[in-house]
Amino acid sequence: MGRYPRAGDLVRDRSAQYCRPSMVPTDPNLQRRRVASPPPTDPQTRAEALTVAAKALRAAEHVCVLTGAGVSAESGIPTFREAQTGTWAQFSPQELATPDAFAAHPTRVWQWYAARRAMVRAAQPNPAHVALVTLASRVAHCTLVTQNVDDLHERAGSRDVVRLHGSLMHARCSAGCAGSVAVSDEQRADVPTCPQCGALLRPDVVWFGETLPMPPFEAARNAAVACDVFISVGTSNIVEPAASLPWISATHGATVIVVNPTMEGQRSGPSILPIEGPAGVMLPRLIAEAFAGRRARRQAESA
Repeated sequence: MGRYPRAGDLVRDRSAQYCRPSMVPTDPNLQRRRVASPPPTDPQTRAEALTVAAKALRAAEHVCVLTGAGVSAESGIPTFREAQTGTWAQFSPQELATPDAFAAHPTRVWQWYAARRAMVRAAQPNPAHVALVTLASRVAHCTLVTQNVDDLHERAGSRDVVRLHGSLMHARCSAGCAGSVAVSDEQRADVPTCPQCGALLRPDVVWFGETLPMPPFEAARNAAVACDVFISVGTSNIVEPAASLPWISATHGATVIVVNPTMEGQRSGPSILPIEGPAGVMLPRLIAEAFAGRRARRQAESA
């Protein structure tokens, strides 16, 4: 397995690595780019940005969407640090979400993640999740990439979600056996063991100090290169390497739509359209404006 790319690599590679044919999906449907022309001037209001973004979506064949913690937060799911309340407030992230923490105190770490799973199972998909299901049914190809570890996209009806940080609802072998297993509500107190080798199972998430798994990141990067519209939703686009995805897409000619409560720290440019506001409000509005009167290309799955 090759070394995982670091943020500096992503910047250097924009003019070289991402242009290599091997980095572009072989599916010819993913290589066609049919994009609305960038506006002659930057939109001056949110309404103008919505209109231009809707036009780009209507013309799009391949849309790539990146979702972050802000989307889950609108369903009431706290961020990692916000979830450290009560008993868990006494522990630092390094005591709960690192390989060393699991090696030293596997039961503590397992029970912490069991508590987080319970929070997720009590939450419901919000209108942003549902809007992305609608979007997928309106375009020829939609790649949904998420930095979140909950299962709200799937429960809303999204399929083939590319998970950069893994899944809170699954566990994998701490000794490295292939695959993962779904975790049940009953598996809260004691750490289960791997059915193949007997080693402890660990949460199937990316911990502090670990690199993202290559296959999902390569899939996300390929989609960012190949898409004609990239939508960044509920993320500050600060934490690398996922933060580079929308800007990689912009350098390859895509229109980038940024939906976030604040544009602080986000980039700007002629192909970047800022839509400031909650994802659960702005995404349904954007997709309704883009596809008003258009029939679904395929049937969306019900939640």
